[in-house]
Amino acid sequence: MKPHYRIICLTVSLMATVGSAVAQESGADLAKKLSNPIASLISVPFQVNYDRGYGPENGNREVLNIQPVIPISLNEDWNIISRTILPVISQNDIAGQSGHQFGLGDITQSLFVSPKQPGPGGIIWGAGPVFLIPTATDELLGSGKWGAGPTAVALKQEGPWTYGILANHIWSFAGQSDRQDVSSTFLQPFVSYTTPDAWTFSLNTESSYDWMQDEWSVPVNFQVSKLMKFGEQPVSFTAGARYWALAPENGPQGWGFRAAVTFLFPK
Repeated sequence: MKPHYRIICLTVSLMATVGSAVAQESGADLAKKLSNPIASLISVPFQVNYDRGYGPENGNREVLNIQPVIPISLNEDWNIISRTILPVISQNDIAGQSGHQFGLGDITQSLFVSPKQPGPGGIIWGAGPVFLIPTATDELLGSGKWGAGPTAVALKQEGPWTYGILANHIWSFAGQSDRQDVSSTFLQPFVSYTTPDAWTFSLNTESSYDWMQDEWSVPVNFQVSKLMKFGEQPVSFTAGARYWALAPENGPQGWGFRAAVTFLFPK
């Protein structure tokens, strides 16, 4: 069995145990923290995405995003939140008859400086730099460029609801001279609802605009998550579908899916 299929099968089998666990009283609070991208909570998501419809050969792509989130206390009032996205990619014929590639993609590293307490009106926010690190193991898996830019997030949590937006922009400044420069804006508006028994229903887009190609990519994601405890270890399981409302001419088309397992390490 190919490595990416093993990843998907493992994720699905873990999610099948959701119905057998009993939510703890504190589960809803932890689940709500997961809806906050800059919560003071160590979490390690393993997120699998599948998309298809690339190019004339109807290529497909599976990505395992490893996304550790680590808060670092600066003082009594401020945190730095480190958010890393390390993609492990398997893809077939995404650029015509381009064959199969498997390996690492480029790392996206964000650092948010954020107050420990919500601001006026209950607004939770953070801002800082974002970096693009060319760690791809194949030229079809990454940009070949070093990049950097600003990133920010703002959200509000009221009762069971969480809503907000995360954004960044990355410009390339170094890297392979024969590769196209990067100038890309990322926008992620999101809303979620968490029940008292730690189910979370969320809707977001992970839209990006490529200023070099003048092209939008807009996947709309709907996800359902359940937080459980195995002994003292909180774990969240997620499943969802997404639809590509806009994509480049040779980009993904139609429906895709997402599944994730997130390990939480509350203080």
